[in-house]
Amino acid sequence: MREKRDQSSEPEVEGNLKPGGATLADVSKLAGVSSMTVSRALHKPEVVSKKTLEKVNWAVEQLGYIPNMMAGSLMSKRSRLVAVFVPTVAHSIFADMVQALMHSLARKGYHTIIGVTEYSDKQEQELVEAILGRRPDGIVLIGTQHSDLTRKRLQVSNVPVVEAWDMCDEPLDMLVGFSHEEVGRAIARHLLSKGFRRFAAISVADPRGIRRIGAMLDELAKHEIVDVPHLYLPIPATLSTGRDGLRQLLECNGRPEVVVCSSDTIAQGVLAEAASRGLKVPNDLAVMGFGDLSSASQVYPSLSSVRLDGQLVGETIAKVLLDRIAQKSSATRGLRVDTGFNIIDRESTRRS
Repeated sequence: MREKRDQSSEPEVEGNLKPGGATLADVSKLAGVSSMTVSRALHKPEVVSKKTLEKVNWAVEQLGYIPNMMAGSLMSKRSRLVAVFVPTVAHSIFADMVQALMHSLARKGYHTIIGVTEYSDKQEQELVEAILGRRPDGIVLIGTQHSDLTRKRLQVSNVPVVEAWDMCDEPLDMLVGFSHEEVGRAIARHLLSKGFRRFAAISVADPRGIRRIGAMLDELAKHEIVDVPHLYLPIPATLSTGRDGLRQLLECNGRPEVVVCSSDTIAQGVLAEAASRGLKVPNDLAVMGFGDLSSASQVYPSLSSVRLDGQLVGETIAKVLLDRIAQKSSATRGLRVDTGFNIIDRESTRRS
């Protein structure tokens, strides 16, 4: 509950200020501070005292004032805007990262705009073109696969760029994430250590999911496990995708010992289809997911998965972006931060 202010200690708000709405001078008068202080509070809140910021915010709220953010941009040559492009909002795998990123940036007075690429290089290219015209202070892209035109535009823009949720040898600028190839290899080694030998895999046509499955297959081949059935189904990943995928595997390839899925959502669909067929997980069929969604530990049986620290990824992206902006240089170009991952072993891969 908001604290009730002592109305006797604050000036009254006059009605019908101006036909065009409240001005910076109106806010200054009502807050009892200079116009310069109001401008600082709106554009660089970290440089004013908490008491002054409260006064200005109260006056802005009372007057319904809409700050002219372009004015601050012209003075500081900053838009205080960061664009974040994610492949999808259909499921929550990116939610912790985006939330932590937005919160960390907001604390420093930056606003975030979200765009959805739908796993399309062309869509990402169009979004990048649109946002560069607004001169953002930073751009965050999920993954390292982009069109040639997107790469060229970003390289000549001088806008700080963070590629996230991935690792590669030659980033566009800065890179914060983890290796999908190493995830695939680690899954293979983990399941091999538990005695599994008959594998299958289900993924959607997400380039990162395909790379994880490909790396897993390569690792299995080193142990003379070849001809592993694997499906790449249409985006997006849904429970239905998992159910359809398991049906196809069972009809065409017989029953594997373990099915590795490119997401927890697909894996939960596999669990549902297995239950409908009377298959007991994990004794008849083991299942492995990816992403460790909050539901993974709550389904029955609980789902083994790969845990990614989305909050750490988001906070790290914000830190490297803000550091670059503060330094006003490209000293951190080529920076690579590996946030790692953990395999979480639960009931769906624990055979008796």
